[in-house]
Amino acid sequence: MVLTGQAPIETSPLSFIEVPTPEPGPREVRVKVSVCAICRTDLHVIEGDLPKAKMPIIPGHQVVGVVDKLGAGSQRLTIGQRVGIAWLRETDGSCRFCLRGHENLCENARFTGYHADGGYAEYAVAREDFVYDLPEGFSDEHAAPLLCAGLIGYRSLKRASVPDGGNLLLIGFGSSAHIVIQIALFRRYKVFVVTRSENHRRLCMEMGAAFAGERLDEVPEKMNSAIIFAPAGDLIPPTMETLDRGGILSLAGIHMSDIPAMEYERHLFYEREIRTVTANTREDGRELLAEAAIAGVIPHTKTYALNEANQALMDLKSDRINGTGILRVGS
Repeated sequence: MVLTGQAPIETSPLSFIEVPTPEPGPREVRVKVSVCAICRTDLHVIEGDLPKAKMPIIPGHQVVGVVDKLGAGSQRLTIGQRVGIAWLRETDGSCRFCLRGHENLCENARFTGYHADGGYAEYAVAREDFVYDLPEGFSDEHAAPLLCAGLIGYRSLKRASVPDGGNLLLIGFGSSAHIVIQIALFRRYKVFVVTRSENHRRLCMEMGAAFAGERLDEVPEKMNSAIIFAPAGDLIPPTMETLDRGGILSLAGIHMSDIPAMEYERHLFYEREIRTVTANTREDGRELLAEAAIAGVIPHTKTYALNEANQALMDLKSDRINGTGILRVGS
């Protein structure tokens, strides 16, 4: 599925057309795609919330498949091995951020489905050192959401610094929150959720949340930590009011609308903090996959055919998917 120009998803801007099969370059591998999950970042690329980087572009950055071809010098992976391709496509490895272990902040980073073609296709190419080995316990459909929804959720959870036995507030209950809640409960945090969707409120209670409400002023306790998944800046001030002294708010989105003015004493005093999340490191990915396997994380999914990508993304935009939408590409 190819995007030739940024436009609202309601106009069905993705076209189902034939393109040449990509060839792997040096130290790259080609992956025959089985499934690719969809995500709000795809919407931001398609609808122009993120500036245009490559056009035309094949979106998709939660890719699961098997290695089909090795480029020159590729030695880490083998033909037929099941792997995943995620949003972070490559970094320079030599800048001040990479050298101190913060490759997610690399100024020369490139991203899958944005700077280079992604997984809404039969084949995808990636650098072998940025491709993930996948645990055997996950089906393709359950592995795919871990590669962005899971990764960004995991990074957001790390940035939220929940204390042992602490409580955690999740605002929005889409793909990332469905995974984060499972990890948080595995760690024995007490989880609270605020979401507009009645279906989502019911689901998160079934999953083990202590509270699910529609409004932030309904949250019954002060929170140690919170994560906002919705790209809505106006949620930040009232979320800060839910935090206890020393509480931390983590912002999971790559895109956020403008933040209203805040009052120092009301919203920030007592060492309350706001932390943003920028992509993830490969170490985050390895940690997540290992913990998710131990915790028995099972993402909620809804499967679509590849040529239904426009409809799947419209369903995502309208909050009609419980969990993660999955595009089925190969057999």
